[in-house]
Amino acid sequence: MFNIVLVEPEIPQNTGNISRTCAVTGSALHLVGRLGFSIEDKHLKRAGLDYWKDLKLFIYKDFEEFESKNPNARMFLASTHASHCYTQMNYRDGDFLIFGKETAGLPKALLEKYRDSAIRIPMCRTQRSLNLSNAAAIVLYEALRQCGFLGLD
Repeated sequence: MFNIVLVEPEIPQNTGNISRTCAVTGSALHLVGRLGFSIEDKHLKRAGLDYWKDLKLFIYKDFEEFESKNPNARMFLASTHASHCYTQMNYRDGDFLIFGKETAGLPKALLEKYRDSAIRIPMCRTQRSLNLSNAAAIVLYEALRQCGFLGLD
C-alpha cells in the first residue's frame, strides 16, 4: 500500500479526485495542516463520488505530527524545484508520496530537509506546474508499476 500525503491542500475537487485515486489503488490518503475546505465539503465528496467510504484517511494538525506518527516513513516530496525525476527513484510498498498546496507547493525548509528524496515531473520550462490530482496520479502509478501493481487487476 502506498500513501499519498497532501500538505495544506486548498481545492476540494483536487483532494476529492486524489481520494478516488487512493481508493481504487488501495492507497491511504494523509491530509496535513490547515485545509482550504471542510472534509464535509460537497465538492470534495462529489469529486470522490462513492469511493469516499472506501478511503483510508488520516488527518494531522501539522507536518511535525505527521512525522512523529510515521517515524520510519520513506518519503518522496514532489516539487517543481527538485532535481531528481520521479522515475529515477526506486519505490517500495509503504512509501509516502508527498505533495504541497496548489498555490505554493511544499515549504522550502521541508524540501531542504528531504532534498535527497525530492522528486519532480518533467514539463515545459515555461509552465508552472501540473494539476495536483494529475501529479499525484502520475507519481503513484509509477510507484505501483515499479512494484508490479501490488495485486491490482
